[in-house]
Amino acid sequence: MTFDRYLERAGAIHRLDPRVKVVVTLAFIFSAALLPDGAWVAYGLGFAAVMAAAVAARLSPWLIVRRSLVGLPFLLAAVTILFIPGRVVWDGPWGLAVSDAGLLRFSGILLRSMISLQAAVWLTATTRFPDILHALRHLRVPAVLVSIIAFMYRYLFVLVEEVERLLRARAARSARLPGARGGGTVGWRASTAGHMAGQLFVRSLDRSDRVYHAMLARGYRGELLTLAPHAMRPPDWAALALGLTLTVALQFIARI
Repeated sequence: MTFDRYLERAGAIHRLDPRVKVVVTLAFIFSAALLPDGAWVAYGLGFAAVMAAAVAARLSPWLIVRRSLVGLPFLLAAVTILFIPGRVVWDGPWGLAVSDAGLLRFSGILLRSMISLQAAVWLTATTRFPDILHALRHLRVPAVLVSIIAFMYRYLFVLVEEVERLLRARAARSARLPGARGGGTVGWRASTAGHMAGQLFVRSLDRSDRVYHAMLARGYRGELLTLAPHAMRPPDWAALALGLTLTVALQFIARI
């Protein structure tokens, strides 16, 4: 299993300085979040901009859309906005009535969120995660925060490997006779899952202690050092100017 969303491509977008992509993406997300409700033209232009950036990076637009759908379940928290006071457009059961103001507000939240998610997906698909961390450090993000993000990312893979080993060990110890029902009872499964969670916690705690002392022995002083140099080139400056101009233009278009 892998959490890495980077897709290797030979193109100008992938060769851009990661600082440019991080700044433009964050500015675009901030601009999208500030778009007012009902700014349909701006929503469409924002979506078109992300899709154009995906094509320029030699990525499939459908890939960007598909990966962004992972955020849809979290948007269910905004469903209650549909029932704010206003002109009723649909009278539902249990006294719930969808208003025109609620529908407008919910549509705006949904579209702004999806555009922002698609921009974030584009960033992770065109930029290696270590380069994103390096860019954040160059942008004066606190070293402690960058280190925490780096460790979280690194040890997601380690924890997944540890869980897979525990599952293989359980499968090896769960032999069954031919024709017999395998898997055990629900109580047995729950007990086994609890024991596995406890083992995972203990092993993770022990590993963290060993890694910490190993890092101290190697001179760790609270900051992850890197040898990856990044220098801004004319194409990087041009891409930065174009991206920031687009984010400002979205705000002007939304308020025309």
